Amino acid sequence: MTGLGSSGCGQVSSSGDAPEDVAWEIADAVESLTSLWSLAAQEAVLRLSVHQLRALRTLETTPDLNLTGLADRLAVGLPTASRLCDRLEAAGLLERALHPRKRREVQLTLTRQGYRVLDDVAGRRAQALTAVLAGVEPADRAALSRGMRAFLAARSDDAPLPGGP
Repeated sequence: MTGLGSSGCGQVSSSGDAPEDVAWEIADAVESLTSLWSLAAQEAVLRLSVHQLRALRTLETTPDLNLTGLADRLAVGLPTASRLCDRLEAAGLLERALHPRKRREVQLTLTRQGYRVLDDVAGRRAQALTAVLAGVEPADRAALSRGMRAFLAARSDDAPLPGGP
């Protein structure tokens, strides 16, 4: 990634409030956060790939999905989703069961172990973030919190992404 405040072309931009300037700063922060996030997840009792964690998290937030629904939410093909579920099922993190009302459909459900793994990862990530945020001045933490809420509110308006349909 680029250095904080750089324009991506090796040029340092002014530290302004322009969306482009802020976007570069956020991109650098996200890269750092992603690294912190991954390291915390790898310290969990059971190491899982990013894709496996995403699948578990998706099943946690949308219970009883079928394979097609999971593949759609993860934006992967059915064979990829099936192999992913095979591995998660073998690890005891998810179960496949026939749908009670739709004989041809198989539901995917997290096991207790699956929920425990997600809780463990979430706890480790929260600890890692807490450790970093402890070194941030209280006023800056408050500003960061306000900024994150504003970002989430703007993003939840379903604004189209550049290059999207």
